[in-house]
Amino acid sequence: GGRDEERRNKGRIMPLLRLALLIFSFLFWAAGLAIFTLGVWAQASLSDYMLLSANRYPNAPIILLGTGAAVTAWGFLGCLGVAANLPYLLRAYGFFQLATLMGGLAVGLSGLFYREDIAEGFRSGLKKAVLDYGEDEGHADALDSLQRALECCGAEGWRDWLMSDWAIQDAVYSTGSLGNDSSVSLPDSCCIKRKGCRNRPLPESGFRNIKLAGIHTHGCFLKVFSLVNDNVFHIAATVLGLAFTQVAGIALACLLANRLSPRLRRRAR
Repeated sequence: GGRDEERRNKGRIMPLLRLALLIFSFLFWAAGLAIFTLGVWAQASLSDYMLLSANRYPNAPIILLGTGAAVTAWGFLGCLGVAANLPYLLRAYGFFQLATLMGGLAVGLSGLFYREDIAEGFRSGLKKAVLDYGEDEGHADALDSLQRALECCGAEGWRDWLMSDWAIQDAVYSTGSLGNDSSVSLPDSCCIKRKGCRNRPLPESGFRNIKLAGIHTHGCFLKVFSLVNDNVFHIAATVLGLAFTQVAGIALACLLANRLSPRLRRRAR
């Protein structure tokens, strides 16, 4: 009687375990799809930000794409392991989730602890891009794109262009003479409007009231810092949250695999 009751209890637990792991695997698959989509968005939208940073993050979108693809594939394999009663696949699925847990913790904590370092990399990179404007077409195009998108000019402000060789040489080329030492040009991406921006060379009145010249008054660094700080915090917090949910997935996969193994051995006999 006791053994029959134990068998009935095991019979009730197995469907619940399978259902729970199926639901978790589907959510894991959906999370992988979301990470892959985030990688596509990062590749398309954040390439300028990454190119301008003094820190090197060229592979960040590729890592997101690769991780998303791997998580999506293993989420599908987890569902297959449950549906086909394959304990070895379930154990492999559990190990993959353990690796995802460790990777998620590393990425999430790095994002939280190194936010200031990431922001400082953008400050240095923006200043260098202004100083070297015109020497590197890729960085110049990235800076122009950033200044238009965020409606800003220079790293800390439009005065950063006073130190740029390109800005001084362009003013000389526009006027045909050396003029005074404070005569500079600003790129069109600093203009509030595409037409009618008095930026070549910047008139002296612009130094007193830059807005009259039609120039963006704010620097790009503060806008980038705010954008990066907010996004990095939310992404890191989400990654950490997802990492901790892996504990439930690991436990479910191992429990179901351990319960399936004796059944398969009995059938083999």
